[in-house]
Amino acid sequence: MRLLLAIMWLLHWLPLPILGRLGEGIGSLLYIYMRPRRHITLTNLRLCFPEKTEEERVRIAREHFRLFARSALERGILWWAPVSRLRRLIRVEPGMPLETFAKGPTILLAPHFVCLEIPGATLGVFSEYSACTIYTKQRNEVIDRALLKGRLRFRPATLLSREQGVKPIIRAMRKGLPFLMLPDMDFGIRDAEFVPFFGVPAATLTATARIAAATGAAVVPVVCTFLPDYKGWKATYYPAWTDYPGDDIVAATRRMNAFIEERVREHPAEYFWAHKRFKTRPPGEPDVYGRDQDES
Repeated sequence: MRLLLAIMWLLHWLPLPILGRLGEGIGSLLYIYMRPRRHITLTNLRLCFPEKTEEERVRIAREHFRLFARSALERGILWWAPVSRLRRLIRVEPGMPLETFAKGPTILLAPHFVCLEIPGATLGVFSEYSACTIYTKQRNEVIDRALLKGRLRFRPATLLSREQGVKPIIRAMRKGLPFLMLPDMDFGIRDAEFVPFFGVPAATLTATARIAAATGAAVVPVVCTFLPDYKGWKATYYPAWTDYPGDDIVAATRRMNAFIEERVREHPAEYFWAHKRFKTRPPGEPDVYGRDQDES
């Protein structure tokens, strides 16, 4: 792993068009050799895009692997490049919601697109704000240290574990820290509800709605995608949701999934399809992943 990090450090000096194409080439190879992840990706695409042909879904899956590997390789720029370079490569539209931050507690809702490191970088590069967020310790100690150092390079952040629950998050938010939240993974049925995602019941954390209700926080979605022609990344900050969460936590969670679904349809290959989003099933429903059917 130290060798891998050394290679990433060397490669981050390359111009982004070269680095990006290199990452995409690696992703094409990963699509061929990472059969389990390919199977998960294609299963998700079949569930979410039944109206598309299999050829279209395979095309999205191939592009997803290319973009995921590209984002992983480009992470070296976020970790080691000077801030001046990051300012040139990251475009924030329409701008950082600094007035919203100043008014009170804020949840930055960042769905799992492959450029998932960009939202945190925008805070460090374009504002004086730190953040609180959930951090999952990596199994490999070397990677864990590198990831932490990269994410904390601009200023200290409050990193919390999922097992601590919401109380430490609420305390940090009340101290003025925006809560950077990635809400759209399957962590089981605990603190979750089955709400539709592309019409499929998906175990979805209700924490966004519950924390917003407890703190009166503004919920500001931020979606990060690639700029065309290898020019960098775009962080799109959407207006804070109005009348959220309301009195119905399940309806608020359904609204969140619907918003994410709309953004995924805009950039289908950039969403993180390699995760078992539908791993937890409603009672009586079968496992949707099963055996690697696309290899039979």
